[in-house]
Amino acid sequence: MALFDFLIPKKMTPEQTFWQWFVGHEDELFHFERNQEAVFDALQKAMGLVHKDLAFEFGPVKEGRREFVISACGIKSAFLAVVSLADQAPSLKRWRVLKFRQRHTPLCDIEIHGLKIKASDVEFTLLTSKDAVGLYLFLPGYTEERKTDFGNIGYLMLDQALGEYDVVAKLGPIKMMGPDAAVGSEKYPLKELPTMFDQVWSRLSSQ
Repeated sequence: MALFDFLIPKKMTPEQTFWQWFVGHEDELFHFERNQEAVFDALQKAMGLVHKDLAFEFGPVKEGRREFVISACGIKSAFLAVVSLADQAPSLKRWRVLKFRQRHTPLCDIEIHGLKIKASDVEFTLLTSKDAVGLYLFLPGYTEERKTDFGNIGYLMLDQALGEYDVVAKLGPIKMMGPDAAVGSEKYPLKELPTMFDQVWSRLSSQ
């Protein structure tokens, strides 16, 4: 049976059809390393029938289970689609279905198009006002010529530190720049961002 071999029945929602397909190919998905390119391509096509901006991540196998992360790729207009799809997931013994990219500890290095940045080299400065929290993110080697790649890495770094939902729903203006940029405020290692952000957000929320 082909990995991508269905049409949406008229009496089923796209979410129901996706999970029907997922269950039908559950073993291939769980062992995706055997044929990663084909499995990932089929899964992305299946998710695209639910919403064009949905994406996914798999976690490693732990105690016989994998995490299946449903992501909106940081696009707020796709958040409801993430929630809808995750909420309709059937009971899956080998899977833990998660909404949005989660916080990770320790932070991982990220490489895109040959550009690799170590998480330990990234710093930040929080920008706070009476009702919002913004951020400067300092990325080693930053250039305007590769602004897109640096930006994509920067947002993935933030997703690791704060989780996709908090980055989009709670974090205000974000600006990427090189580590030597003078901003007049103290810079901190990225690993300290979760604690500092949670403290500031808690204070703002209680006002």
